[in-house]
Amino acid sequence: MRADLHVHSNASDGTDPPAEVMRRAARAGLDVVALTDHDTVAGHAPARRALDRQVVYRQMLDRQALDGQVSVGGLILVPGMELSCLLDGRSVHLLAYLFDADDPELAAETRRVRDDRVLRARAMVDRLADLGVPIAWDDVAAIAGDAAVGRPHIARAMAASGVIASPAQAFTPEWIADGGRAYIGRYALDPIRAIGLVRAAGGVAVLAHPRADRQLRVSDEQIARLAATGLAGVEVFHPDQPEAEQAGLLGLTRDLGLVATGGSDDHGSLTGHRIGSYTTPAPAYESLLAEAGGIGRS
Repeated sequence: MRADLHVHSNASDGTDPPAEVMRRAARAGLDVVALTDHDTVAGHAPARRALDRQVVYRQMLDRQALDGQVSVGGLILVPGMELSCLLDGRSVHLLAYLFDADDPELAAETRRVRDDRVLRARAMVDRLADLGVPIAWDDVAAIAGDAAVGRPHIARAMAASGVIASPAQAFTPEWIADGGRAYIGRYALDPIRAIGLVRAAGGVAVLAHPRADRQLRVSDEQIARLAATGLAGVEVFHPDQPEAEQAGLLGLTRDLGLVATGGSDDHGSLTGHRIGSYTTPAPAYESLLAEAGGIGRS
């Protein structure tokens, strides 16, 4: 079984609509794909519709389960979300799976995060204008559309203006990288609170790519602290994490009793359409399903 548990659509900062993401997942030979857009579940419904409208719901925690199943080539959709968090003053992300998207407390927090994303993006555009970058908020808004706006949308607007050759060049200290000249922080959840919210909504939380960025590295001690508060797993297999880091994380997950997951973190054309390039082992996927099904049960 091949399960890619970290994929984005244009519901956040990916380039492809959810329906196209599902088609590409099927063409890549995946059995399972998780749609994990940033701080939003807006892509779930169109993704389910794309699966030949054959959606099977199962009961979980006496709530409506959200994992739409059965469709193109038997592809299973696992609804997810990548939550923006701050750990000890630095950005970290949590991958949430199999939660009730209608849970009022989780929905309220993600709405607050999305609202602040807009305020932050507007402020970054203003700062870029002060630095001589000829883009306006309308340029960014046109690229983002109805999606949860993020820095990749700003980067694409910068590339379209000709200031940089490609969106990737925006993520430097000169521009909008963390701590860069035009960087502005934003509201994000404490990860311990985020884990609690996801669990209360019937889901499981996995720490996303903790060793993909040296400046944002999550230490073993920090991971252990999160594990003690209900973290279900760690994303070990990821294209931006060196093999040595993956090996270290794999050992750590074994020591802490966490699930070791994997995903491509595909963002469409921004990342070279790499869906299916990194996957989660079948036993790990089954462990996540079992843990989500067991939360809250005696």
